[in-house]
Amino acid sequence: MRKKLPIGIENFKEFSSEDFYYVDKTLFIKELLQNWGKVNLFTRPRRFGKSLNMSMLKCFFEAGKDPALFNGLKIMQEKELCEKYMGKFPVISISLKSVDGLNYESASAALRTVIGNEAGRFRFLKDSDRLTNDEKEAYAQLTEVGSSQGGIYTMTEKMAEASLQTLSRLLARHYGQKTILLIDEYDVPLDKAFQGGYYDEMVSLIRNLFGNALKTNDSLYFAVLTGCLRISKESIFTGLNNLNVMTMSDPYFCDSFGFTEDEVTELLDYYGLDNFHDTVRDWYDGYRFGDTSVYCPWDVIKYVQILLKDKSAEPENYWANTSGNDLIRRLLKKANQSTKNDIECLINGGTITKTIRQELTYREIEDSIDNIWSVLYSTGYLTCRRRVPGKKMELALPNREVRDLFIDLVKDWFEEMTQADHGRISRFCAAFPDGDTDTIQEMLGDYLWDSISVRDTAVRKNMKENFYHGMLLGLLQNQDSWLVKSNAETGEGYSNISIQTPDRVGIVIELKYADDGNLEAACREALRQIEEKKYAEGLKRCGMKRLIKYGIAFCEKECLVVMA
Repeated sequence: MRKKLPIGIENFKEFSSEDFYYVDKTLFIKELLQNWGKVNLFTRPRRFGKSLNMSMLKCFFEAGKDPALFNGLKIMQEKELCEKYMGKFPVISISLKSVDGLNYESASAALRTVIGNEAGRFRFLKDSDRLTNDEKEAYAQLTEVGSSQGGIYTMTEKMAEASLQTLSRLLARHYGQKTILLIDEYDVPLDKAFQGGYYDEMVSLIRNLFGNALKTNDSLYFAVLTGCLRISKESIFTGLNNLNVMTMSDPYFCDSFGFTEDEVTELLDYYGLDNFHDTVRDWYDGYRFGDTSVYCPWDVIKYVQILLKDKSAEPENYWANTSGNDLIRRLLKKANQSTKNDIECLINGGTITKTIRQELTYREIEDSIDNIWSVLYSTGYLTCRRRVPGKKMELALPNREVRDLFIDLVKDWFEEMTQADHGRISRFCAAFPDGDTDTIQEMLGDYLWDSISVRDTAVRKNMKENFYHGMLLGLLQNQDSWLVKSNAETGEGYSNISIQTPDRVGIVIELKYADDGNLEAACREALRQIEEKKYAEGLKRCGMKRLIKYGIAFCEKECLVVMA
């Protein structure tokens, strides 16, 4: 019987106990011990296995954990390393992904809950004969819950700031061994605070918490932090000179996060889906960590799950749809013509060269559009094709999934932009029942210039037509009194767009993309198709008194409109 797919599994222990398929990343432990600093920060996009790796570290290092969890895995071949480190340390492990709130008070309470719950794992400290009464009292303060506060931990903010340092000191005293500290998703509270308007207060709290735990903590053996962004030292890592940062562009830990080509091949073969490798590569590969090409694990696993039930299933935007994608929306709203050209180049399979700052504060993201490019790179929406001298990178969209996401968001942005000018869009729509091809062509050309087009030669012709189809459909659907249909059966086939107006004017529109630039020939082909397929017959049966037929051809940002 095949192993179960690990959909959303972040607890390393479950892979053994529940018989989940595991892509062996245990040599991450070896590489960490060979290249570790006192405080190690790994920045990778979401859904690339950060939380699972942190759980793995906890299971490996923590005293009392079952070593059988690692049976048959690569790290067990490193006998000396396992004898020295495996199961030898007290480990504090917290995730800050749930530290959120509409205001600072609720977010601060969420942080205290995370720390209090972790402290509660070590109940044996209350009775430890290695702790003084004062130390036992300090532990009790970390785990005390007040009923009058609705079950919230009663530790004050001052206590919370020192909590990780206090807990690591008490654990070190009990075990006679310094503590390992694991902090997953360290930057989430800052992101949420920035969105919620209490950024400065949260920065102060996190700075003091980290300063105590990571800088002035004699009981710390080493620490590992993960997140999407490397937040500026001036923000929360003030005075922390022992920070060992490993970003996506660093040459270490290249295959520790995400799936490599060989790992994806092995997974697909295991589930009998090796025929889908090209599709999986096209949609979900393309990220580069160091010099290694990497797939998004979440996407691969989700698509495999669907394929096991339906071999005809199309790939979807699994990773892209797990976020609000606000960064791209911000980029589009700030876009000048130069930025629009950059986005258009990316969508069309090209690259852009930008200066990348991998150390920012959240406030700085809004200061310059160049900073947004840096964050899009750090969060996985862009990938580096090659390094350019002067802290510059040649950036591209990593794969089909992210490219489709950009196209969808560009369509949404274009629709919002056009709807804001009601007078302009009304004039454009009114030209169609009037048969005013000159106005249609001129205004459609203006809209094309304002928008971002798809002209990549690698994109199939019908996909290019779909882009322009979607744009024109969005414009025409602003007329509330019109019945506008897309790909509706109106004769012996499906016309691109059909319209019925209250004045009983029926309009048929067929679009073509002119790969060779011959707009006139493309329009003639569109009108010929309308006649041959009898697209107007359906509108006649619906009672339309007057019928108008348009052939519209596009090539990049040019268009031609012809009426039969």
